[in-house]
Amino acid sequence: MQESGKTQYICEEDIQRQLHICEEIKQRNEARREGTPLACIQTYGCQQNVADGQRLMGMLEACGFAFTEEAGRADLVVLNTCAIREHAEQRVFGNLGLLTHTKRERPEQIIVLCGCMAQEERTARRIRESYRHVDLVFGPQALWRFPELLRQVYETKKRVFSVEDEAGSIAEGLPVVRERGVKAWVSIMYGCNNFCSYCIVPYVRGRERSRDPEAVLAEVRQLVEAGYKDITLLGQNVNSYGNDLDSGYHFPDLLEDISRIPGDYWIRFMSSHPKDASPALFDAMARCGPVAKQLHLPFQSGNNRILREMNRRYTRESYLELIRYARSVMPGLVLTSDVIVGFPGETEEEFLDTVSLVEEVGFDALFTFIYSPRPGTRAASMPDPVPRAEKQRWFDRLLEVQNRHSAKIHAGYADRTVRVLADGESGDGDYPLSSRTEGNRLVRLKGDPSLIGRFLDVKITGSNTWALYGEPV
Repeated sequence: MQESGKTQYICEEDIQRQLHICEEIKQRNEARREGTPLACIQTYGCQQNVADGQRLMGMLEACGFAFTEEAGRADLVVLNTCAIREHAEQRVFGNLGLLTHTKRERPEQIIVLCGCMAQEERTARRIRESYRHVDLVFGPQALWRFPELLRQVYETKKRVFSVEDEAGSIAEGLPVVRERGVKAWVSIMYGCNNFCSYCIVPYVRGRERSRDPEAVLAEVRQLVEAGYKDITLLGQNVNSYGNDLDSGYHFPDLLEDISRIPGDYWIRFMSSHPKDASPALFDAMARCGPVAKQLHLPFQSGNNRILREMNRRYTRESYLELIRYARSVMPGLVLTSDVIVGFPGETEEEFLDTVSLVEEVGFDALFTFIYSPRPGTRAASMPDPVPRAEKQRWFDRLLEVQNRHSAKIHAGYADRTVRVLADGESGDGDYPLSSRTEGNRLVRLKGDPSLIGRFLDVKITGSNTWALYGEPV
């Protein structure tokens, strides 16, 4: 591997080797008497997993596979997993159990488990011992080697595990299959250095490593030229972009350079960490026309003691100062956040500090979660005396506060004209189209499907807590 600054890049020779293996597998598949093999990819979790799934599809397409959503019809099934919350893990294990039936009916079917869950030692051990119908297991750091690992399964007829603990690297030049439409995701960095006490990500995705700016710019330029109009830059903490490159080039610089790409499009990004968000970032957002004036800035708790226990490395006061500055340079900023309710040891009084912060800031929307212990994290070993039912009561109270505020914000849009991007069909007979504002608000529209993919001026005619309703002007 080549090294650039602190970040390791997979060399061109190694990438070409994987592409050559794709061609070998494709030739093998073309020689099948059964026709073109089908692959089914099931992705769980965040947009980063979605982006990983698109690269898996790209490599499988290069291997000669077509795609199906039905695991029972597939010659190869890939479960691309998430380890952030317990519920997602249980869904994966439930679906793995169901795949015993498809494997019994199709003994030659290859079953693959990859993603964050696969990188956890306890999960890999459980798969090895109790889910013997799974043929291939690999973590995020080995994704670029998927063709090589798949060929190993075919050639050895044995189970293959690639879950070694490693810092991770950057692999450019792998094929990708994107969803049709107007939205696209671009990973600008991988991994995390923050080690929040509740989070498993640094343990399964490795240390922070940034893609070369020119590679990111080339990918975004290609997407804009291909007609994508809503592009989201991805990273566990995009505000740390460039720290490992030792070049003095950071996330605000990247936003500035992307915004110079000709075209009519919006740029979004997630996720941001308050400890690294800065006036320089907000100034860049305000200056750059294509950058959506929308900020998702997770605060997690409004109490300073809980923030220290979470290892978040900012305070309630510093978070509020960031919000004040961001709104001063972007008066129409749409602001969303993440909140964890019932962190181990949290008292009701400390929880009420979170409620008061929500009321003080007036978020447009919140993504709220009851704390879910992740084995291997520091928080998982902390005393947690508050019963689940009590945490649920706190959660419901927070939701009531936020929903009331969201409904009030949406009601204020009545009779206003806003610019939206029509992005798909809604399934609502009266308002058959879905669209998004620059602030990422959902607007259900009256109109013909021919409008999909276009920016439109829309008059808002109604609203509820979760959506606006409108008609093209």
